[in-house]
Amino acid sequence: MKIAFFDSGIGGLSVLHHAMKILPNDEFIFFADEDNVPYGTKTREQVLSYVDAAFKFLTAQNVGAIVVACNTATSVAVRPMREKYSLPIIGMEPAVKVALDLYPQKKVLVTATEITIRGEKIQRLITRLNAKNFAYLRALPKLVNFAERQEFNSDAVEKYLRDEFAAYDFKNFSSIVLGCTHFNYFKDTMRKILPAHMKILDGNAGTLNQLVRLANLQVGEGKKNPPVEYFYSGRRVTAREELARLENYLRRLDEMELI
Repeated sequence: MKIAFFDSGIGGLSVLHHAMKILPNDEFIFFADEDNVPYGTKTREQVLSYVDAAFKFLTAQNVGAIVVACNTATSVAVRPMREKYSLPIIGMEPAVKVALDLYPQKKVLVTATEITIRGEKIQRLITRLNAKNFAYLRALPKLVNFAERQEFNSDAVEKYLRDEFAAYDFKNFSSIVLGCTHFNYFKDTMRKILPAHMKILDGNAGTLNQLVRLANLQVGEGKKNPPVEYFYSGRRVTAREELARLENYLRRLDEMELI
């Protein structure tokens, strides 16, 4: 099956990266809406229009399923896209349930973009999990910009995260949830800053489990180089320097998997 992974930028590569390792019989399209990144600071109406345009393009590529590998796009647009299209559409969900299942009655810091933090979807999730007394929400919008320019563990990144985390006494926190796929590139800096007992959790595995279930896919040992087509806002990526840039991101994700 040809499966599309869609994101506002290169954050969704972290979901594709995992899929490439567990889905040996499938081929992939990765669509980064580089013309409009970041989504987290846009209006809901803008994000919905961007996602709708991307879906029109992707469905014309004869894909069998679309993974919205972007928490912001999921919170705004997955429901209307499911009403419009009949193929399996899988969105992201912050791994709050995972955190609370692993560590009941412990606090969890849920990080995401501003539009996700303000959105109804994450509030519904917290209500459904009875997590109002345990889930603390924090927007980290600058991490998207850092990731897009491949600035992963600079002094500026570390200072930004230290400043954002300064308001919390992490003694009673069990974990931090990465509610934006762009945040996966910063696990090493977070590990350096956060107390050793805090786990760093993301929603990639849960998203792919849902994809496998809904699209009836066969899980196995991934190929070394599964076929992937890359697109920036509908334009096929063929330039050597851009393909090398994407490979750098994938190598970075190999490193982050070890943390």
